[in-house]
Amino acid sequence: MTANTTDDRTTALVTGANKGIGYEIAAGLGGLGWRVGVGARDDDRRDAAVQRLRAAGVDAFGVPLDVTDDASVTAAARLVEQQEGRLDVLVNNAGVTGGMPQEPTQVSPDQLRTVVETNVIGVVRVTNALLPLLRRSASPRIVNMSSGVGSLARQSVTTDPLSTGPISAAYSPSKTFLNAVTVQYAKELQGTGVLINLACPGFVATDLNGFRGVRTPQQGAQIAVHLATLPDGGPSGGYFEDAGVIPW
Repeated sequence: MTANTTDDRTTALVTGANKGIGYEIAAGLGGLGWRVGVGARDDDRRDAAVQRLRAAGVDAFGVPLDVTDDASVTAAARLVEQQEGRLDVLVNNAGVTGGMPQEPTQVSPDQLRTVVETNVIGVVRVTNALLPLLRRSASPRIVNMSSGVGSLARQSVTTDPLSTGPISAAYSPSKTFLNAVTVQYAKELQGTGVLINLACPGFVATDLNGFRGVRTPQQGAQIAVHLATLPDGGPSGGYFEDAGVIPW
């Protein structure tokens, strides 16, 4: 990334950063010497995460943030502007599964609404609120945390649960929806210097899946850190995992 001309310090905001993959993304970016905003709804968990990161040498600060609430997101953008003046990297990591069961014949409309509200609309809400600050950066980057289970190509050619996850009529389609929205952002932002990409962390052991995953949160965070540090002229509108490009 190109250094910012007014201040060489790079500032990132990670949503859902109080635990799991989000926390490890914050730790990874902080390890680069960046200042990192820990976005989270729960005050106690957010404060604990900030303290833990600071103890590890990360220049972390807390950002109260509920991605489903307009007022919360507006206040978070205002806080970042007041403290930092701009934002260099936004990682939209906050997400929910919506609970089980999710077979199409059993999933409820309320489950669908809840999942889409956080996993898709929440990303749009946060991104649009922070874009004015990202545009002040010399090398703005946006990373949307997706999943390989959002790949229609994979869902349609295999039943391997390590590739497709369980049958899911809410969570998996929400990631497909997020993928499609991200492509539209990339088209609109083409030529602006803002690079926006999708990251799949793999099947990570987190409370989101009852810790059934086979990868650690640190491993899951690596692809997001990579996309957050893309050089100018790097890809935008792409869908990536550690092994490379994921088929749509």
